[in-house]
Amino acid sequence: MNLEFHTGDTEAELDSKSPDAFRTISEVAEDLDIPQHVLRFWETRFNQIKPLKRGGGRRYYRPDDVALLKGIRRLLYGEGYTIKGLQRILKEQGPRHVQAIGRGAPVGAPPAAGGPQPGPPRSMPVDIEPAGEAPPSWQPDAADMAQQARQAAQDRDDLAVLAAALAELTECQRVLRGVLQPEAVGDGA
Repeated sequence: MNLEFHTGDTEAELDSKSPDAFRTISEVAEDLDIPQHVLRFWETRFNQIKPLKRGGGRRYYRPDDVALLKGIRRLLYGEGYTIKGLQRILKEQGPRHVQAIGRGAPVGAPPAAGGPQPGPPRSMPVDIEPAGEAPPSWQPDAADMAQQARQAAQDRDDLAVLAAALAELTECQRVLRGVLQPEAVGDGA
C-alpha cells in the first residue's frame, strides 16, 4: 500500500492528490463543508473514526476514514438520522455499510456481500416514530406516565410565562405607539 502524506495547501495540489493519499483534518473539513471541531466531536461519538495521529496530534485521515465521514455526514445532515440512530446503524450493519453510503450507495441498500444484512429500509430517521403512533409492543409504564405528566406541567408553565411575556410586550408596544404617534391636538382657534 502506498501511503502518501501531502501538506500542500493550494487548491490545485488538493485536486491532484492520489485517491489513496491521506488527508489532513482541514482538507476533510473543507471537502465535507463542515467545521474541523465537528470532525473532532464525531471522533468522540463514533469510535469507528480512527485517523492516524502523528507528532503534535496532527490527524491524517485514510480514504476509508473519509468515506465513513462522508457517510456519517449524509446520514446525519441529509437523511435526518440522530447520533444515537447512526451509532445503532454502525453497530448493526458495520462501518463498511456507512462507508458505502459515503461513496454514493443508496441509504437503504444492503452492505457488500459478507457483511451483516440490514433490516427493511426506513422512511423515517432512526429513533423517531411517526407522530401519534407507537411500536406495537410499547405500553407506557408508570415511569413513562410520570415523565409525560412532568413534561405536560412544564409545558403549561412555559405557556404561562410566554403569555405573560406577550402581554408585557403588547403593553410596551402600546406605550411606544403613544410616544411615537402623539394624538393630534386641535388648534381651537
